Amino acid sequence: MIAPHRINTLAELLERYPEPRASSRSKVHTSLTPSMQSWLRHSPFFILSSMGDEGIDCSPRGDLPGKAFQVLDAHTIAIPDRTGNNRIDTLRNILAEPRVGLVFLIPGIDDAVRVKGEASISVDPDLLQNFVLDGRAPATVMLVHVVAAYVQNARAMRQSDLWNPASRQPPGTLPSAAELSNRKDD
Repeated sequence: MIAPHRINTLAELLERYPEPRASSRSKVHTSLTPSMQSWLRHSPFFILSSMGDEGIDCSPRGDLPGKAFQVLDAHTIAIPDRTGNNRIDTLRNILAEPRVGLVFLIPGIDDAVRVKGEASISVDPDLLQNFVLDGRAPATVMLVHVVAAYVQNARAMRQSDLWNPASRQPPGTLPSAAELSNRKDD
């Protein structure tokens, strides 16, 4: 980036943007509305952002609705930590910095629900038992206390054509996960 064109202050940034519309400001809730709770119960996929000592991390999470996470009440979302690669990046981050961001998606629906919250890690036996999958309980359950929740404008989904089957890449046309993880590219 060319330094003379870099924005360095909030005042400089605000000069370039008009005030947000009232509808944009009023859409933010401090808890999950009943409609949001109902919508989330149908979501099989979300992206969880956290920040720790090594920086920001975004982790995709998914399973059948009700299995990837559960809405416990208007202020709490429970997320099981399923068996994976055991790097526990997100959990490490939460111990260092509890603030998290989540974006919930439903295939075919252009809207998304965004949540900002504060996370903690629980080993409550009842919570662990609530998320047993294939006879196995998760090692921990993350509890997200909702600080802000709102519906994301559908424009990004529509413009990206995300849910259109015709916009999908044919298998084998892009590098595989193994190729993307190849250390020889370093």
